[in-house]
Amino acid sequence: MAKEKKILIVEDERPMAKALELKLNKSGFLAKAVGNGQEAVNLLKKEKFDLVITDLVMPKMDGFGLLEYIKKNKIKIKVIVASNLSQDDDVVRAKKLGASDFLVKSNIPITKVVERVKNILEK
Repeated sequence: MAKEKKILIVEDERPMAKALELKLNKSGFLAKAVGNGQEAVNLLKKEKFDLVITDLVMPKMDGFGLLEYIKKNKIKIKVIVASNLSQDDDVVRAKKLGASDFLVKSNIPITKVVERVKNILEK
């Protein structure tokens, strides 16, 4: 059996982070949630993850800051941005910084997020 994929959820809305964490863990992933980009950076320095799901608007370090950190440090990791910011320039900026996918949180049920995660990790 393939090793469980580790997913880091970076989301400052606790209920959303918890729901995503539970759903991904139930779907066979090892998911861990943190509340902002700085906590994510601290964790990425210590642990290896297969995928990051990050919000853009967060305290301390936002999602763009996290994407810049990942790119600058050449961390080989897939990133899904899940945000309610859906302006085209945000999407373009996130993709330029290496995001594999961009989801608008208010438009997508958690089951669909899990499907997107599976699709990206299979590539």
